[in-house]
Amino acid sequence: MARRNCTTRYAEAAARGRDAESAAASYLEARSFRVLLRNYRCRMGELDIVALAPDGTLVLAEVRLRSRQDYGGGAASVDHRKQQRLLRAGQHLLATRPHWSSHALRFDVLDVRRSGESLEINWIQHAFSA
Repeated sequence: MARRNCTTRYAEAAARGRDAESAAASYLEARSFRVLLRNYRCRMGELDIVALAPDGTLVLAEVRLRSRQDYGGGAASVDHRKQQRLLRAGQHLLATRPHWSSHALRFDVLDVRRSGESLEINWIQHAFSA
């Protein structure tokens, strides 16, 4: 049996991540959220989804997809260090787009799990606070 090389595994993992982020964005849009940005990157970190909630709250959403659920799933992987990176990326976002600063801000986690051929999403609102 031939082993897959690292490049192939990385490409497959990246494709699964993109699928999870697309599913999460669609999930939010189906709930009347307006997705403003996807994959906002700065030197402080990355924000997977920036969306405007129906009530006007600016939601910074972290999408987590784990291949195994042994350690609590994707939401458990948003530890203190990851939270700090998200907070700094959020500060950078608001500094570069000051017109969004007037909105209330919320950090959510969308824990995406594969269930057969489909994806299940566990949406954790107010996952942590600044």
